[in-house]
Amino acid sequence: MFTFIYKWASFVKLSHTVFALPFALASMVVAARDQRGWPGWRTFGLILAALVCARTCAMSFNRIVDRHFDKANPRTASRHLPTGEISLAGAWALCWLSGAGLVVASYFINPICFYLSPVGLFCVCFYSLTKRFTDFTHVFLGLALALAPIGTWLAVKGGFDFFPVEDGWLVLKRSAFLPVILAAAVVFWLIGFDIIYALQDYEFDRRHGLHSLVVRWGPENALKAAFLSHLSMWGLLAVFGLLSRFRVAYLVGLVIILGSLLLEHWLACKRSLKWVNTAFFRLNALISVVFLVAVVTEVVFPWFRFMR
Repeated sequence: MFTFIYKWASFVKLSHTVFALPFALASMVVAARDQRGWPGWRTFGLILAALVCARTCAMSFNRIVDRHFDKANPRTASRHLPTGEISLAGAWALCWLSGAGLVVASYFINPICFYLSPVGLFCVCFYSLTKRFTDFTHVFLGLALALAPIGTWLAVKGGFDFFPVEDGWLVLKRSAFLPVILAAAVVFWLIGFDIIYALQDYEFDRRHGLHSLVVRWGPENALKAAFLSHLSMWGLLAVFGLLSRFRVAYLVGLVIILGSLLLEHWLACKRSLKWVNTAFFRLNALISVVFLVAVVTEVVFPWFRFMR
């Protein structure tokens, strides 16, 4: 049983959910700040189910459409589909079932999430095809994952209110601009670390006609673009915290995130497989978890700050 579960979890890299999930949950916490960040067990469970199903569907589709490239690439030749450890029919079944799971979970959340769920599925799956025709495949990945914080905001709020008014005053800390800013930060974050990840396949992608900014600009220039993208991400996170009226805990989180980004790029410049994996997996997981902890601390424990 454990071997079976591990095989399928490994197939869709379930552990990588730690990248986008904390940003989605942070958006949920801010949307429910009037309830100290907790939307209730039912809403939380449905949000979690929808996020896991969406990512599982997208990752299954990615493995299916890229199976021939994965088989030809020495780095990915040991994946489940190229080796036959998982059948193509089984992969398609998981893809369709998880996609249906997202639609069902969205149905029980609220109408707007249900109506938009097919759009979300299209976006997260379409990314897997972009490396065949555009150098900006990293942008499409960023846009796909940026749907998560917007979706969780809609799950809690049931709509967008960009200019909420309270006692005759505009209250930006409850504005729908917050998930949009957070989504933009996720886009730049994904662009940056997906460029770093693509360094591993630079030669393979060139030979097989696959597109990326690393192929288009070369590793050195692509790394510079990734660094600028991560600086933009950090700036947007700072704006997000400012509009949310966060204070001490969030500032500490921003400092840790900045240090992690700088370390990530220092490691990526070495461009060995070992260091790229360290930069990609550990540091980006740390960034997302630190961000979530900082947001939860600010919302759940307002006494931790100097001001409300």
